[in-house]
Amino acid sequence: MAIPHATPGELIDIRPLGANLRQTSSSTLIREKHLEVFRLVLPAGKAASDHKAAGAITIQCLEGMVEFEAHGRTQTMQAGSLVYLADAEPHAVKALADASLLITVLLRRE
Repeated sequence: MAIPHATPGELIDIRPLGANLRQTSSSTLIREKHLEVFRLVLPAGKAASDHKAAGAITIQCLEGMVEFEAHGRTQTMQAGSLVYLADAEPHAVKALADASLLITVLLRRE
């Protein structure tokens, strides 16, 4: 069974999950040939270890706090912060508190 994604023009709720964060799974919101948008949910202590995206990305912290590693440095992201990474830039995130991130990938698929 295919996972439903938003259709063009459909409103998507990206508000903070609050008390529902720990019961919510990460999910892809939009999937198109050259664009993918997903919400990554990370309970405190969980991590997405060093990896690369197949395109340029933005990561926006919607709630909570994460430790973000890229370009040889570690930064703390919290609600309202946004970072951009060029195509295939290695990065990692670790939740310092329950967090959700909105990730947009401009895919380099042929």
